[in-house]
Amino acid sequence: MISRNPNLIQLSSSYLFPEINRRKQEFLLTHPQASLISLGIGDTTEPIPESIVEGLILASVQLGTRKGYTGYGPEQGMAELRKKIASTIYFNSVQPEEVFVSDGAKCDIGRLQMLFGSQVSIAVQDPAYPVYIEGSLIQGVKKIVFMPCRPENQFFPDLSHLQHTDLIYFCSPNNPTGAAATKKQLEQLVAFAKANRSIIIYDSAYATYIQDPQIPKSIYQIEGAKEVAIEISSFSKMAGFTGVRLGWTVIPEELRYEDGSAVRADWNRITTTLFNGASTISQWGGCAILEEKGMQEIAQLASYYLENAQLLRETFQRLGYEVYGGENAPYLWVRFKGQKSWDLFQHFLENYHIVTTPGSGFGQEGEGFLRFTAFGLRQNIHTILNRLS
Repeated sequence: MISRNPNLIQLSSSYLFPEINRRKQEFLLTHPQASLISLGIGDTTEPIPESIVEGLILASVQLGTRKGYTGYGPEQGMAELRKKIASTIYFNSVQPEEVFVSDGAKCDIGRLQMLFGSQVSIAVQDPAYPVYIEGSLIQGVKKIVFMPCRPENQFFPDLSHLQHTDLIYFCSPNNPTGAAATKKQLEQLVAFAKANRSIIIYDSAYATYIQDPQIPKSIYQIEGAKEVAIEISSFSKMAGFTGVRLGWTVIPEELRYEDGSAVRADWNRITTTLFNGASTISQWGGCAILEEKGMQEIAQLASYYLENAQLLRETFQRLGYEVYGGENAPYLWVRFKGQKSWDLFQHFLENYHIVTTPGSGFGQEGEGFLRFTAFGLRQNIHTILNRLS
């Protein structure tokens, strides 16, 4: 019998979200009548908008006809969708050939970790989305540098004290803190990556929630970023595609390895070797999102969730808590000084019947915080406000 993969042994005994679900189910066994409301896992709750559903339906119907049926498509994505992403999301600042359509940002993070392998060093924000770290550990990465992001530094790392790493994971708007990096901060990040010959893996999955016109929605709004940055994004939180599965990654032609060869060429090889392409139906749905009506509909979706966030934010502030995020992101990051995150999780579960996410699950700097999502039915948000008050 073969030995267990030693890289998997390094992982914590339970991934954050399955542990949350385990505790929730355990609570329900002893309190079967409890009416739990979840503001924990960041899953959308509003239906997919009408015009986008029509696009999904039309694609499905066409597959049932001789003329409209298609088999395998290009692994990199349908040409029409790649063009629409380049023009509608990036205003033609990137080329369609630099856009690779996928089955979601999380999946692409894993494939990028495979692309760069085990010998790289990485830097991650602390707190951070767990997949950046755990996916790297699975690949066998040994050197991981944590960049503390606290209220005291506006959740942006002190780059003057950051040692060199090959890769820098950066998420803005951030999950879990809800902080959105300013243009000046991103300019500093790009300059640091250039000076240290690092590659930024920039996660912009929540960019559609940015309301402040001064805050960049893409790393490529920063001069020189195409030489040092890969951008990952997703339709999941933008259009309720968490179950439909559709995202993309941009790898500019300018991004090069130390020997001058193109990173994009290797990514194309990884994509064509290990991936058969996103669902045809999902991709036609993506095209519908990027039409004028679809963009109007997803803007309304974002406004709905941000209104939820505002209601929660005002309530927590009124109760005297420190609250961050919720203005350009669908997450609120609430501090409870001197308390442990899992204790807080249990307190909200048992006393208010609210499922949250403990901040310590995102890293050491998350201790003493809870993350609340703004994804939820408005009726449930009002019920939560009443329970807290």
